[in-house]
Amino acid sequence: MGKPTGFMEIARRDRSYAPAADRLRHYDEFPVPLPEPEARQQGARCMDCGIPYCHNGCPVNNIIPEWNDLVYQGDWHAALRNLQSTNNFPEFTGRICPAPCEAACTLNITDEPVTIKTIEVSIIEKGWAEGWIVPRIAKHKTGKTVAVVGSGPAGMACAQQLARAGHSVVLYEKNARIGGLMRYGIPDFKLEKKFIDRRMAQMRAEGVEFRPNSHIGVTISIEEIQEKFDAVVLAGGAEHPRDMPVPGRELDGVHYAMEFLTQQNRRLSEEPLGEAKEILATGKHVVVIGGGDTGSDCVGTSNRQNAASVTQLEIMPKPPEIEDKALTWPDWPMKLRTSSSHDEGCERDWAVLTKKVRADANGNIEALELVRVSWDQSGGSMNMNEIPNSEFELKANLVLLAMGFMHPSKEGMLENLGVDLDGRGNVQANMEDYKTSIDGVFSAGDMRRGQSLVVWAIREGRQCARAVDQALMGSSVLPR
Repeated sequence: MGKPTGFMEIARRDRSYAPAADRLRHYDEFPVPLPEPEARQQGARCMDCGIPYCHNGCPVNNIIPEWNDLVYQGDWHAALRNLQSTNNFPEFTGRICPAPCEAACTLNITDEPVTIKTIEVSIIEKGWAEGWIVPRIAKHKTGKTVAVVGSGPAGMACAQQLARAGHSVVLYEKNARIGGLMRYGIPDFKLEKKFIDRRMAQMRAEGVEFRPNSHIGVTISIEEIQEKFDAVVLAGGAEHPRDMPVPGRELDGVHYAMEFLTQQNRRLSEEPLGEAKEILATGKHVVVIGGGDTGSDCVGTSNRQNAASVTQLEIMPKPPEIEDKALTWPDWPMKLRTSSSHDEGCERDWAVLTKKVRADANGNIEALELVRVSWDQSGGSMNMNEIPNSEFELKANLVLLAMGFMHPSKEGMLENLGVDLDGRGNVQANMEDYKTSIDGVFSAGDMRRGQSLVVWAIREGRQCARAVDQALMGSSVLPR
């Protein structure tokens, strides 16, 4: 695959970024694509390793060595066919996936993995530019109808696959626009929404009907959906955020990260905020609690809103900058990850617990009362202990909670449906047939597996589509 000696002759080169001072002036994407000749060279670095662990790392089972080799050979059209055989939306994963495939790459043993993510986005964008990506319209209609509830990556992938199998598919979304978390939760500087719109046009031509402003369980009863369709797929995501029950949590100025991020995305798309109070970081000392990707997105958005300062706190210890390859490879490692948003300006602190949100005499937030913690492992679990005399304060005017999501929202659709939930509060369904406890109802994505990656949602949406097709028709030609 590729050039047998390419990994020894060609240095790893990834996409570069526009300077931080420039990109902070806008919300557009800022990666600088690799020129085509350089992308081909990077494909040549894919070694004939024998056991492509990148397959293990990729949830959608991308056939990575093959399309790396095709790019190296200059056969971009064949590379595109290969890529699209496993992934409905490479333009999404090529931008926002953390690339577990690269972590699993054999060359990552020396910290020089193939730039798989960059090659992926190069293939799909060349496909769009050349007009190779066209609607795949089913030759025959099955006469079966399927409702997909939730238009995030799982719902979109499931709907597209089912339409290509010949079913009549309606995709329901409670918000005004299609895209779920990708539309409302991920900032434009990571994923411009024109790419979602571009896919929607293809899906509409393939027969998918979009129904935004349709909140199942609120504006439309789930019973009505069940009566109307032969099958129903629940793909509403895991929207219930983890809270921070400390004194002062109720103060104005403490918000969930998604409230903050969603508002900014709506501003950019000129979508009304409704009755919600405006949340802005402008001129404020912002503290983001939670060290993951959502927290990083809050950092980047706060800086673009001209915050006075931005600090990101994490309750867990600081991970190592370089993982122990002998212990972790080819699995996803716990290591320090610094995003482009962090590079734009941010203080970071680890092993910090929030004890109180303090307000001034006028009821405005002025500081967080914090304490440092240590962690030890005993009894098979990690235990947190406050470090004596380590209390300190941090100036804060806006506090954003980015501590992850617990489970799907149960009010409305799930409660009315009476579907079984697992021990974590997610919809109970396995990864073989994706069937829930209710006949004719399936579930996929974060609503089934809990908070996860976009690439996992796409995988589950595809597999769920096959399961639905199998249940409706007795067999399926859709891939898993």
